[in-house]
Amino acid sequence: MRRIRPRLLAALLPLYFVFAHGCTTVPYTNRSQIMLMSESDDLKLGAAAYQEVLHKEKIVHDPTITAPVQRVGQRIAAAADKKDYQWEFSVIDDPKQANAFCLPGGKVAVYTGIFPIAHDDAGLAAVIGHEVAHALARHGAERVSQSTLLQAGAVAVSVAAGSASPGTQQAIMAAYGLGSQYGVALPFSRSQESEADHIGVILMAQAGYNPEAAVGLWERMEKAAEGRTPPEWLSTHPSPSTRITDLRAWMPQALTYFKPPGQSVAMLPSIPGASSSQEASAK
Repeated sequence: MRRIRPRLLAALLPLYFVFAHGCTTVPYTNRSQIMLMSESDDLKLGAAAYQEVLHKEKIVHDPTITAPVQRVGQRIAAAADKKDYQWEFSVIDDPKQANAFCLPGGKVAVYTGIFPIAHDDAGLAAVIGHEVAHALARHGAERVSQSTLLQAGAVAVSVAAGSASPGTQQAIMAAYGLGSQYGVALPFSRSQESEADHIGVILMAQAGYNPEAAVGLWERMEKAAEGRTPPEWLSTHPSPSTRITDLRAWMPQALTYFKPPGQSVAMLPSIPGASSSQEASAK
């Protein structure tokens, strides 16, 4: 028993730390989550990952294409009201990728392939609002925390920002939804995707965009997939039809935040090589 007790205490110590210090609450949904990473480390990792993306991807500088992302993004950022975020918005030239992401600290990138499906500013607000919601809910840090807990402290997340091994760095990138080839965006868990949909539709409403546009976005996304979406039980994503049903259920709540800005919704520019019938891969 004398030998077992120290081992038992050592095994229970991480669990004590989690329950005593490692729980936070997600904004808007009030869900409790395990969180072993400090927000300052989260922001450092987000900034580092964003620089990796900018270094490897083809960034668009044409103001005709970047202006809508900046315009919509700044309004979503104002609604998010994160004073410690240093917001940046970039457009990645990849007409075959219908996607976007937001890393901790407000580092947002939108792929040109999402433009035909987003269709207009309101659709783009649904996309950016969803991605910003992942950052506000700290879904990446939550996944790192869950992984760290499972590994019983094998990798300390506090050093991951600078001195982690290549394997750990890849795991961190994956937690934030980025593959080893950074043009490939990886899915969050199904529950995190649904939570981002919920928060995102509120953010876009707060930013002055009709939240009902999110339903139209996912209807177009479903059409763009053209039956190529795997069965929901095989996917980490909720199916488009499930997302549409959930969004409609959340719509009364989202509409309470919506105050029309009194200006028309601008159409997005057309992107050469992009088609609304392409395979949709948005997170």
